[in-house]
Amino acid sequence: MSRTARGDEVGRPPDLEAVPSSLTWDLTRILLAVVGIGGLIAASVWVLRPFLPAVVWATMIVVATWPTLRAVEAWLWGRRGLAVAVMTLVMLAVLAAPLTLGAIAIIDRADDVVAWSRSVISRPLPALPAWVTSLPIVGKTIAVEWTKIASAPSEQVAARLGPHVRDLVRWLIAEAGNIGSLLVQFLLTVAVSGVLYARGEAVAGGVLAFAERLAGNHGVRAVLLSADAIRAVALGVVVTAVVQAVVGGIGLAVTGVPHPALLTSVMLVLGIAQIGPGPVLFGSVIWLYVDGQSLWGTVMLLWALVTTSFDNILRPVLIKRGADLPLLLILAGVIGGLLAFGLVGLFIGPVILAVAYTLLVAWVTAGDSLGRLSSSAPLAPLTTTQRDPRHSVRDAARSFTP
Repeated sequence: MSRTARGDEVGRPPDLEAVPSSLTWDLTRILLAVVGIGGLIAASVWVLRPFLPAVVWATMIVVATWPTLRAVEAWLWGRRGLAVAVMTLVMLAVLAAPLTLGAIAIIDRADDVVAWSRSVISRPLPALPAWVTSLPIVGKTIAVEWTKIASAPSEQVAARLGPHVRDLVRWLIAEAGNIGSLLVQFLLTVAVSGVLYARGEAVAGGVLAFAERLAGNHGVRAVLLSADAIRAVALGVVVTAVVQAVVGGIGLAVTGVPHPALLTSVMLVLGIAQIGPGPVLFGSVIWLYVDGQSLWGTVMLLWALVTTSFDNILRPVLIKRGADLPLLLILAGVIGGLLAFGLVGLFIGPVILAVAYTLLVAWVTAGDSLGRLSSSAPLAPLTTTQRDPRHSVRDAARSFTP
């Protein structure tokens, strides 16, 4: 012991070797543990890689339709097994059957599509309506290009567009040829969905427990917001696709386009796939003009413009109603996820941004609260006990104790 000029006693510097060995940092052990855990996770993902698309799709479907399952369960006298059976059969009827029949129809009608495309190309184009020429900015350009195509010989137009049509048909046939793997993925998705429907509460409890262990209450909120985002995107995408398909189908029937029911089903699939009804509607406009029905072609063009505008009006409103998140954040997640991950990115993108947004807001809010607390409370002078370095070492060692 020694004394200062004022007579205060000052203890010896602490002996760091006195700290228990269990509280010291073992860098090698920590590094090996992290590498081992990372390798185990990577190996698990690699083993489950063939099933991941089905698991992801099943999770999105179950989360989006969970309220429907509970309603069906209530209608069936609280029998979960019957409700799961009904939902599974509906999934098989809605997903597997139409896509399988569509792929088979594409294979069977490939030659007819080529012949029809060649016949359409060989027909002369009618005169462009006067109102199109009078459009500001783009009217004269459209008229010039239309005149060039109309004045060219049909053989020249067919020779230029024929290879593209054949490539398109070959691509459709190649995609339809993967029907076996597509059916396997659908069956896996339906099977995993059935398991999640039956054990939904247990799975949700495990996910919430993991999130709470990982990030506390903020992790739980992030999981709940992710579920809301999935339901909101599903509501916006599916309802908008159904409305566009119905309205577009009415337009096709009114203007006399052949096979309106089949084209309506195609528009529904394209709407869910986020391609939209544009290819069918504007293709019908071209067919009407080529067939010499300029009046109905103009009506169909206006109808198509109104129908395709629902993407920018109806879908954002529905998505915003279903999730307590900024609309711009959800739309960015939908578009970015679609470009990054494909169709399943419609749901993965908003979930990722919802989790990141929730944790970022929680971190910023906690920082603001801490700053206000520290600014409002003045710092008290250190006591003799607090100035003792031994207390600092013990506190630091205690902070690393599990």
